[in-house]
Amino acid sequence: MTASTAIVLLTRDLRVHDHPALATTCAAFDRVVPLYVLDPALAGLSANRTRFLHQALAELRAELRERGGDLVVRHGDPVAETIRLAGEVDATAVALSADVSNYARRRERRLRAECERRRLHLRLFPGLTVVEPGALRPGGGGDHYRVFSPYHRAWAASQWRAELAAPHRVELPGGVSVGSLPKPPAGDSPDAAVGGERVARQRLTDWLPDLDRYDDQHDDMAGDDTSRLSPYLRFGCVSPLAVANRAGDRSGPFVRQICWRDFYYQVTAAFPEISTSAYRRGATEQWRYDDDALAAWAEGRTGMPIVDAGMRQMRTQGWMHNRARLITAGYLTKHLGQDWRPGVAVFFRWLLDGDVANNSGNWQWVAGTGNDTKPYRGFNPVRQAERYDPDGDYVRRWVPELTKVQGRAVHQPWKLPDALRRTLDYPPPLSVPGTDPVWLR
Repeated sequence: MTASTAIVLLTRDLRVHDHPALATTCAAFDRVVPLYVLDPALAGLSANRTRFLHQALAELRAELRERGGDLVVRHGDPVAETIRLAGEVDATAVALSADVSNYARRRERRLRAECERRRLHLRLFPGLTVVEPGALRPGGGGDHYRVFSPYHRAWAASQWRAELAAPHRVELPGGVSVGSLPKPPAGDSPDAAVGGERVARQRLTDWLPDLDRYDDQHDDMAGDDTSRLSPYLRFGCVSPLAVANRAGDRSGPFVRQICWRDFYYQVTAAFPEISTSAYRRGATEQWRYDDDALAAWAEGRTGMPIVDAGMRQMRTQGWMHNRARLITAGYLTKHLGQDWRPGVAVFFRWLLDGDVANNSGNWQWVAGTGNDTKPYRGFNPVRQAERYDPDGDYVRRWVPELTKVQGRAVHQPWKLPDALRRTLDYPPPLSVPGTDPVWLR
């Protein structure tokens, strides 16, 4: 009897543990070809994420080789390369983890059409979220939840799928060329985290003892006591279900953050234009467009220390503390009056965890165009800094020009005595015509 063969097209699911597409396919077929296609259409979006991706692919290849298989790497259009490989190995089926972005949906539609044309069976699997987008619907009608709190209640009470073990063995068909992985690029951020499943699983294990302190510590900007798992979740180096299961309490503050991630995936599934169009019906968009102000914000030289600290952390580490994300985004949109879309683009370039759903959804929340029941809220950056960086240590860490300024005075250098202020190589706050923000008085 002829051995059965299937392809698992990998995208943002670069792991072997709790991988529904891989585990199910390995159980159902004699031979399985794990495939990753390096798509030139995505090249150049972020040097940081490209480096992280290539590191994760190298580790995934090692994990698959330990199980008797390998990672097949191709360059080009994912659909064309999948179909070509299916012909080479005489595959009868293709498995794929479902995703929600416009790019992912176009890829899925094209792949489905080509599979139907060639009589290949295509099956989509969960795995990028804890609860599949679209699985939960509001009781009063509608295709998705627009407000987080009722979604969280439904999410926490829902039946989650069973977590799956890694396959014991992955067997490739004979003679298939696996291809070589490119050398990881240098990236733009010198202190960016290293990608890969083993790193992710170890990070989770090392951090879990601090879980009980998360509610008290996660907003401490200087303490930096968060899990930093978001890049690994973004590339699927660790399963979000596995993270939520190990954390335990579904209503706890840490698992609630995982729920926020699922929330924006179900929003994006229903509103795939989330990166380019205002989500909230009737949102007023009257933005200023000032390239110099945008550049100053992006480079961390606004003269607002807490903002500059956040932006410089992102440029150095490819990551930014979540509280700093809220402050920097609020400063750009609510104080400088700038359009949120360029902010999305700047974050998307630098952040290892930058993805369509969460990056865009959170930006729209801050800008007042998205899923926020209080769209006109603002973030006073000085008040935020004094609350979440009370001693100024976070600012001094990332804005060394202010190292000599002690205590919380570092948050308002424009109020320092003239003699001291003149010794600082630090700009005054950006001015916006027609505004007189209370925090500059």
